[in-house]
Amino acid sequence: MKVPLGKFIASAALCLWLTGCAQTGPPLPPSLELPKPPADLRASRKGNRVTLTWSEPILTTDRRSVRYLGPTLVCRSLDPDITACPNPAAMLPAPSTVAQNPKSSHGKQQKSGSSQGVTQTYTDTLSAALQQQDLSSEITYAVEVLNRNARGAGLSNRVHVPAVVTLPPPGNLAAELTDDGVVLTWASTDESQTSASPFNNSPVQFRYRIYRRDESSGKDAIAGEVPLGEPGSIHFTDSSLEWEKTYLYRITAVSIIKRPDSEIQVEGDDTPTVRVVAHDVFPPSVPAGLQAAYSGEGQKPFIDLIWAPVTNADLAGYSVYRSETNGATVGQPVKLNSGLVQSPSYRDSAVASGKTYSYSVSALDVRGNESQRSEATSESVP
Repeated sequence: MKVPLGKFIASAALCLWLTGCAQTGPPLPPSLELPKPPADLRASRKGNRVTLTWSEPILTTDRRSVRYLGPTLVCRSLDPDITACPNPAAMLPAPSTVAQNPKSSHGKQQKSGSSQGVTQTYTDTLSAALQQQDLSSEITYAVEVLNRNARGAGLSNRVHVPAVVTLPPPGNLAAELTDDGVVLTWASTDESQTSASPFNNSPVQFRYRIYRRDESSGKDAIAGEVPLGEPGSIHFTDSSLEWEKTYLYRITAVSIIKRPDSEIQVEGDDTPTVRVVAHDVFPPSVPAGLQAAYSGEGQKPFIDLIWAPVTNADLAGYSVYRSETNGATVGQPVKLNSGLVQSPSYRDSAVASGKTYSYSVSALDVRGNESQRSEATSESVP
């Protein structure tokens, strides 16, 4: 049967088009499944513990999505660089799941816009032998993530932490609330009993750092620092707190290395916290130096009062009390002012001839705490 030329051309074109769509290019070589080394390794030190964090690889070295991960080697050395990891400080087991590349069609996207793998964490404990006082000594860390065949593509970026010795926290931390603030006391560390002896010749300086945490917000603040001295009891007063808040105090010993171009600080472990409810029940100081003077010749009589100002930072004002004296009998004191007197002076114009008056003054703070009354002074109106 003879096929029309038009139908033949159309059929041939359709066949060529389908054949072109089926072409997928040259076959890809098999992947070695080597996880790409992490590039975001970070390290922080507290006492004798170094915390390492890094992102789990989601791509192989040939830019394919990781399907399987093996163990992770944690590498540690006193050398400034690590080129290999023959004796790892730790071997972490393979993760139970693998975070897939969100741009890949082989895995599910974990977070919108995320291109990072799951964050891994490891805490390394430093032995006493690794903690040194050499100003140049540092501990170098790296990690290597292996595949399920225990093969890796190399080490991560290197990170460094100082190898300086740290002191144990002081003992017997206690707190007392006073009108001046929170008074903290603790027992200083006896440096001569530490591995850093002799301390007098040490290039490392040590001080105590006092932390204050606002219990409601969870925010930490440094309340102050105290140099280490002779062993014994140390006192520190925190006057920068806010009244009517609850605080948690703790203390840590800080090791400090001063270099020509920088200063390195490493904190030791913290003491247990002590809790302080800063409820102000403390009145201001009692006014002193009260004097009374009569005036009234040719005018309506009055008595002027003056006294030394109270210097408390939270002073709100004063109250003035008066009682009438009849011979040896003194009446009950009556407060003269309706609102607080703002300055250390007062004029009493409600006086009568032939009377003797006794005066006293008290101070009040912004929370309404009132001091005891001053020593009384008397004045007579002719």
